[in-house]
Amino acid sequence: MALFSTPPKSLCILRLSAIGDVCHAIAVVQAIQCHWPQTEITWITGKIEAQLIGDLPGITVVTFDKKAGLAGMRTVWRALKGQKFDALLHMQAALRASVLSLGIKAKYRVGFGRNRTKEGQWLFTNKHLPKTDAFHVLDNFADFARYLGVPFSAPSWNIPLAEEDVRFAQQYTAGKQTLLISPAASKDERNWLTERYAEIADYANSKGMQVLLCGSPAPREIALGKKIEQYSQQPVVNLIGQTNLKQLTALLGQVDVVLAPDTGPAHLATTQGTPVIGLYAHSNPYRTGPYNSLDHVASVYDQHAEQQHGKPVDALPWGTRVKGEDLMKDISVEKVKSILDSLISPSVSH
Repeated sequence: MALFSTPPKSLCILRLSAIGDVCHAIAVVQAIQCHWPQTEITWITGKIEAQLIGDLPGITVVTFDKKAGLAGMRTVWRALKGQKFDALLHMQAALRASVLSLGIKAKYRVGFGRNRTKEGQWLFTNKHLPKTDAFHVLDNFADFARYLGVPFSAPSWNIPLAEEDVRFAQQYTAGKQTLLISPAASKDERNWLTERYAEIADYANSKGMQVLLCGSPAPREIALGKKIEQYSQQPVVNLIGQTNLKQLTALLGQVDVVLAPDTGPAHLATTQGTPVIGLYAHSNPYRTGPYNSLDHVASVYDQHAEQQHGKPVDALPWGTRVKGEDLMKDISVEKVKSILDSLISPSVSH
């Protein structure tokens, strides 16, 4: 039984971070908009993520500065003063998000089901998704739409890009088959080996492709990009720290293939229809990988998960991670080369 038999007047989305999860949520929110175009939608999100969703059609974005702590929460609550939503979709099962939700007035406060919740989210919600077998994070988010009464089959995205952002991207890609490497995950242990990124860059060059590097202006990412340049025998175009989020999204849409570990640009590329070679060891790519490129993942997660937990992957709890600083070395260059070869054949290239 759907929560709404007629379109609700207003919904509030609470998904603060991270970029990849916000990409998943965009597909779900836009499915709701498509089904109920008159429903007013407010989305509370983080400062960086607001760069991506701030101009999504028909959505009012309220930015939460997590570094401001309680003061940041009060800013959000003031922005929502006097509003009561028909439903709050509490799509972030983190305690900080739950505390923030206390200042949001809503008739229904919808949270994850019992087998997907954590950090006490259950206590902050009054409606809960049914128990689910959905595995990928995006499919778990899609259950919010279905619970409301919105059909959801395959995700699609409409992320507006300004002409100047597209032009920015085209100056680096026009007329050239391009591999874009986004080498840095949120933790260094989830990065592939620097010299192997360089080896793939050289291999792509040998195939007639140009190679771009992208990433944030974080010092560790800039240092990683410089090392990849040093190891590479052929030139690469290093754009790490030189793009904003919309320029990066445009760039990801203009290239032919993206190579990335467990990081936001892999999911941004998915929103643009670009195939991604995902590199995974610490988390299950079928849960957190690039949604439309799961066939192109190079993963050693299964072998390490079974080794560390003593059970087959199918018997492990949803969300099980594996630990270790050198797991990514087990992803071979040959495996990645073979996936790249399959994606740059004329019939499949983007």
